[in-house]
Amino acid sequence: MRSLAGIAVASTTPTRPRWVEGLSPQAILLALAAGLVAYLALVPLVFLLYGSFLTPIVGGQGGTFTLQHYLKAYFDASGLPILGNSVAFAGGTAVVAFAIGTLLAWVTERTNTPLRRVFFGLSLIPLIIPGILFSLSWIFLLSPRIGLLNLVIQRLLHLPSAPFNIYSLGGMIWVEGLHWSPLVYLMMSAAFRSMDPALEESAVMAGANPLVAFMRVTLRLSLPTVISVILVLFLRGIETFEVPAIIGLPAGIHVFTSRIYLAVKGYPSNLGLAGAYSTILLLMSLASIYLYARVTRQANRFATVTGRGYRPRLSDLGPWRFLTAALVVGYLGLMVLLPLLVLLWNSLLPFYLPPSARALPLLTLRNYASVLTLPSIQRAIVNTTLLSVGSGTAVMALTAVIAWVTVRSRLRGRWLLDQLASLPLVFPGVVLGVALATTYLVLPVPIYGTLWILLIAYVTRYIPYGMRASSAALLQIHRELEEAAEVSGASWWRGFVRIVLPLLGPGLLAGWIYVVIVSARELSSSILLWGPGGEVLSVMIFDLWQSGHPQELAALGILLVLALLAVIAAARRLFRYPGVQY
Repeated sequence: MRSLAGIAVASTTPTRPRWVEGLSPQAILLALAAGLVAYLALVPLVFLLYGSFLTPIVGGQGGTFTLQHYLKAYFDASGLPILGNSVAFAGGTAVVAFAIGTLLAWVTERTNTPLRRVFFGLSLIPLIIPGILFSLSWIFLLSPRIGLLNLVIQRLLHLPSAPFNIYSLGGMIWVEGLHWSPLVYLMMSAAFRSMDPALEESAVMAGANPLVAFMRVTLRLSLPTVISVILVLFLRGIETFEVPAIIGLPAGIHVFTSRIYLAVKGYPSNLGLAGAYSTILLLMSLASIYLYARVTRQANRFATVTGRGYRPRLSDLGPWRFLTAALVVGYLGLMVLLPLLVLLWNSLLPFYLPPSARALPLLTLRNYASVLTLPSIQRAIVNTTLLSVGSGTAVMALTAVIAWVTVRSRLRGRWLLDQLASLPLVFPGVVLGVALATTYLVLPVPIYGTLWILLIAYVTRYIPYGMRASSAALLQIHRELEEAAEVSGASWWRGFVRIVLPLLGPGLLAGWIYVVIVSARELSSSILLWGPGGEVLSVMIFDLWQSGHPQELAALGILLVLALLAVIAAARRLFRYPGVQY
């Protein structure tokens, strides 16, 4: 017979369902993370497809089922030129960027070109220049009326008209290809650096010159990297907004991203047509990723590093090395020096004038003072800071948990979480903007036009990048450290917070810095989602250009670049601080 005390204890002990008792903290974490990531990635996609079948709502009328948006997007006479322009622009961008970046990577990694050691650090600078500023700087350089390079070449060669026209499909491809060439350089440099050069050296010994060996041996051995780089470039060309909006629209050259922008910003706003155009971009993105997976299924055929050691030797270019050094210097001038100098020059003038002795007395800082006194500039600075820091923090906090679940745990379904976290990769920025606009105009959540919807857009878009940084850092931490904490009696959560997170510090910090920088300069989603009181700096730059204030725009652009450089400098200093060297 049980005692009264035992009966009292049993009666007061709360009973929990068996399914709750069987859940581990890791399983609860998996469920919460999967639910949040699914909400961020899948819900906008569902509402995007749903909204693409609805007629526009005008004066309270509309919102009925229709196929007219898809008929216009796929079968209208204007649809074929848009598809052709989009594919030509993305394909041309991929070719130009790949050719420039790969050649530079080979020159600096495989040859004895002078200055090659300095080039790697300087090549990172163009990555922080926002795409909108890079595009505008090349308008100042290659515009047929005011382009500085056009004026110089025209006067030197006594030409009757400007030799180049930036307002063309070729001009668009040049600007976008040049802008993405540093990314190609970084990716191809890593491939060349880790490749055993024995086969290249054999080709040279057999009589092939270094360029022939590069074309017939090096590129073929790095085929998986080549394909991945080209597909990444094609996707970036398909989804980019800045160049098609700033250069393409004035020239009457329409691509899908500019058509989506016009559909959303027109009156009445046609989110259904924008959604139909967006599905085409999604299908093209998915097709590119599928193609890459098919082509690289047998990547082991391209392996060159085996159990034996190897030591790369540089190809001796002889006197040609000075030509390649000149190419490297010229590239840095085109990528960094000229764009920043032309922006700086315009920011110091009351109106545009080419560099001359007559223009020097007109130099002034009034544009900077004018920009800093704009009614919405302080709000834009605060909003940009809050959004970039907030998105960086949210992305890295969420992906640290997701990375642990997918890398460390043995829970069923963790692969699905990894796939969900990677899904936003197929969302071009403008597509994500249309999807979120449709979602929060339908759901009874009043955040459209506020900072919250911009924060959701940034977090959703950059989760895959944070995931890569967190996973790579976690793979470097041995499981035995967590096991030791468990043996010592620490709970899983305590071990994760006290051991795993501190050791992940450098990787999380690197990912945080990247997300902060790209969020601060993001335009394609912001231009469709911002509202009164939710201005950000990238949208202000775009509006200054549209309203005809290039000098104030240049001043604001220079300030933004300086701010991003300050972030990178502070990050480098923090990385060197002993407290974060784990």
